[in-house]
Amino acid sequence: MEVKEAFYIEVKPLLFALAYQMLGKASEAEDIVQDAFLKLSMMEEQEIHNVKAYLCKMVTNKCLDALKSARYNNEVYIGPNLPEPIDVTDESHPYYKIVEDENLSLAYLRLMKSLKPKERAVFLLREGMNLEYKWIANILNTSEENCRKLLSRGKQKIAKQENDIPFTVQDNKDVILQFITAFQSGNIENMLQLISEDVILYSDGGGKVIAATKPIVSHKNVVAFLTGIYKRRPEIHQLQIQKINGQLGIINQFGDDIHSTVSFHISNNKIQEIYYIVNPDKLNNLFMEL
Repeated sequence: MEVKEAFYIEVKPLLFALAYQMLGKASEAEDIVQDAFLKLSMMEEQEIHNVKAYLCKMVTNKCLDALKSARYNNEVYIGPNLPEPIDVTDESHPYYKIVEDENLSLAYLRLMKSLKPKERAVFLLREGMNLEYKWIANILNTSEENCRKLLSRGKQKIAKQENDIPFTVQDNKDVILQFITAFQSGNIENMLQLISEDVILYSDGGGKVIAATKPIVSHKNVVAFLTGIYKRRPEIHQLQIQKINGQLGIINQFGDDIHSTVSFHISNNKIQEIYYIVNPDKLNNLFMEL
């Protein structure tokens, strides 16, 4: 089956968003999407009634198989396991629009991980891809009624964890810039004013490098942790303020190497969660050139 370029350009980013939200792994999501298009090109056109739904089915089922695999279920991960961060700031990049327009923030991806695989699939296919229940039921080999139940359960779980008050991008930027300025100058009082009292910091080293193996809770403990990191920085270092997963964050570079990323979840002009990723395996695909 010939895949027209316009269709490929339109649908590929949507499929990547689906796979990335399912798995939290950018490189694996890209591989799954490419494989789906390859298999589609080998099929006869008359075999497929809805090409977009068929691609969604292939991608979703590959993600579900991956999540059920021994590699995922038997993997012993040391400390918090955060999604891989991605940086798509080039407007010509095929994924730029989807990262900017869709909610692919690390906070949102963490919410997705709280859902069971099929709940996650139904939620993303219905809310993200806007597919009809009959197509979702076909994709998951279940009934439309069960799909509705899965979506309802997924929404209830997410509602329990969401405490957002809408903020503008400028508000987000202002809070982060103020926090970075206070952080660099060692102004602890200003840092404490910018984060909530029950803030949580997740430090993801994956056992590859030194990192906190449990979430750090409370504004004083979080500030102490970040201050300790900053004091131990090497002489040659660079701190870049840059978008990570469509949200403003920090990229720390030690010499020629990316050492870590820091992302934020902000609500009501206060930093509620901080995601500190230092696992080198998750930083390899930060600047996506897929």
